Amino acid sequence: MKKIVLTGGGTAGHVTPNMALIEKLRQMNYDITYIGSIDGIEKGLIEGMKVPYYGISSGKLRRYFSIKNFTDPFRVLKGYFQAKKLMREIEPDVVFSKGGFVAVPVVYAAKKRGIPVVIHESDMTPGLANKLCIKKASKICCNFEATLSHLPAGKAIHTGTPLRKELFEGNREKGLQINGFTNGMPVLLIVGGSTGAQRVNEAVRKIMPKLLETFQVIHICGKGKTDPDFDYIRGLRQYEYVSDDLKDMFAAADLVISRAGANAVSELLALKKPNILIPLSIGSRGDQVLNAEAFEKNGYSYLLKEEELTEENLLKAVDIVNANREKYINAMETAPERDATEIITKMLDELAVNGD
Repeated sequence: MKKIVLTGGGTAGHVTPNMALIEKLRQMNYDITYIGSIDGIEKGLIEGMKVPYYGISSGKLRRYFSIKNFTDPFRVLKGYFQAKKLMREIEPDVVFSKGGFVAVPVVYAAKKRGIPVVIHESDMTPGLANKLCIKKASKICCNFEATLSHLPAGKAIHTGTPLRKELFEGNREKGLQINGFTNGMPVLLIVGGSTGAQRVNEAVRKIMPKLLETFQVIHICGKGKTDPDFDYIRGLRQYEYVSDDLKDMFAAADLVISRAGANAVSELLALKKPNILIPLSIGSRGDQVLNAEAFEKNGYSYLLKEEELTEENLLKAVDIVNANREKYINAMETAPERDATEIITKMLDELAVNGD
């Protein structure tokens, strides 16, 4: 039986593509192990899939001054030695990294033992963690074709992002029923990523009475970010986080307001959901802005920049997208389809058998 180690963590976007690969790798009879951070979001998600999970020490490589910049290198070094020990014990045939800072010591440890490594970059330009891993990788997968220009020729392959099959198995009627909604009004789904988006939450709540005149609203707010003042309002349901029922809520949604993380935009495109993207820009490296600009350029999304997020502009965006739903759907239907899961697992299998 061939063995594979998967790694990646920090946000759900660094984990859910791995979860899609796990489903396919199980069908291919792989022995799967996951290495992540000790207490990151990936731990619960992966353990929920009954995959052996090992947590290692990890730090964050910051672009700004922080006292932790002096201590985290020691945590990363500790993680590297822990990863080396795990590589000796597991003896995988291949390693796949979805990124995040916990992946760096795993990739370096695998390369040290001569184990082929495949890394995946979801955003338009490589993040810092992946930049550190590029030289150690046998192959580099990317979500956007434009990203190829930022990666070494010969190593890089445009694959798209693996998406879980269950995402496409949602039932609209169940999505309505879960929320106590009817077929009489369209549904607006608002989601701010795995940790929520407070600026989006605040803007949406200011215009909620206006939204409820036209829509039934599902608001996924993020952990600890629901507002009791918005409980028990007819036509509105708010959640901290949604897991198993998310596919049905997507199926019920007629319009989506979302952040612009790579995984989120890939899901919206695959599901052909008219959407408004509000990319995280304040305090970020700007990757979500680039993702959103690319989607706006292709006609897949309406871009509303975070700096321009006002009640008036948000209502305007909702009105425009709702009035032009078919235009957005038609544009998304012209997008080239790629089965990233199939492409990547085939690549992994070839490396597991033949090496670099």
